[in-house]
Amino acid sequence: MVSSGEYDSRAFPPVAVTVDIVMLTICKDSLQVLLIKRGEEPFLGGLALPGGFLKPDEDLDAAARRELAEETGVISEEDYLEQFGVYSSPERDPRMRVVTVAYWAICSDLTDLVEGGDAEDPQLVPVSRIDQREIDLAFDHYEIVRDAVKHALGRLESPLIAAKFCPPQFTISELRRVYEAAWSTRIDQGNFQRKIRASNMFRNLSAEKSSSGPKGGRPASLWSVSEMDTLAAGIEKPEQRVDKIRKRGI
Repeated sequence: MVSSGEYDSRAFPPVAVTVDIVMLTICKDSLQVLLIKRGEEPFLGGLALPGGFLKPDEDLDAAARRELAEETGVISEEDYLEQFGVYSSPERDPRMRVVTVAYWAICSDLTDLVEGGDAEDPQLVPVSRIDQREIDLAFDHYEIVRDAVKHALGRLESPLIAAKFCPPQFTISELRRVYEAAWSTRIDQGNFQRKIRASNMFRNLSAEKSSSGPKGGRPASLWSVSEMDTLAAGIEKPEQRVDKIRKRGI
C-alpha cells in the first residue's frame, strides 16, 4: 500500500521517448535525406530515419548525436542540429506508447557512412522520391521528413543556413547551387553574387582561390562564413519575389 506522500510510477502507463534525425545534404545537385534500413522489428528491413530510445542518463541533444553516430557513423558536433517537432500519436509505434522528438540537421559531406547498432545500410535518398511516395518509410517517418524539409526550406532564406550545405571554404557558385537544388529552380547569377558580396555574413578569402575548371581560366574566389551574423536581406525564392512585386502593384 502506497501512502499519499509517496509516488508510485506503476500507477501510470509506461511511455517511452525517442529521437529521430532528418539529416539533409546536397548530393548530385539534389536535396537528399539520410535513411537507414531497420535491423530489427518492427518494420524489419524497412527504410527509416536514424534514431532510437532516450537513455535515462542523457538529454535529448546527446541522444540525437549518439544515435546518429551509432547508426550512420556521422559525428554531428560541427553540423547544424535543431529540434523542430514532437510526434505523439498513440498508434505511431506498434511496440508501446512512444513519443519522439524530431531533429533536422545539415551536413555538407555524407560520403563516409558506417552502419552500426540496430541499423543497416545507411544511404542517401532524394527528397523528391519521398515526396512522390516512391519509397515507404517506417513508423510516421514520411510525415517527419515532410515537416523537416518544409521547415528547412523556410530557414534556407538565411544564407548562413544554406552555407552549412557547403564545405568550410566555398565559391559563390557552390552556394547558389544549394538554393537551386533545394528549391528546384534557377537563381539569377548576377543578382545572387551581388547580394552575397554586399552582405556581411561571408568573408572573401582573397588570398585563396579555388582550382581552375577543366577549361582553365581564372579560378573563382573562395569564401567562408564571417564571424558577423547579420545580413541586410535574405535570399528569396524567385516566385516569392514575384508575388511580392505583384502585391505592390508594380
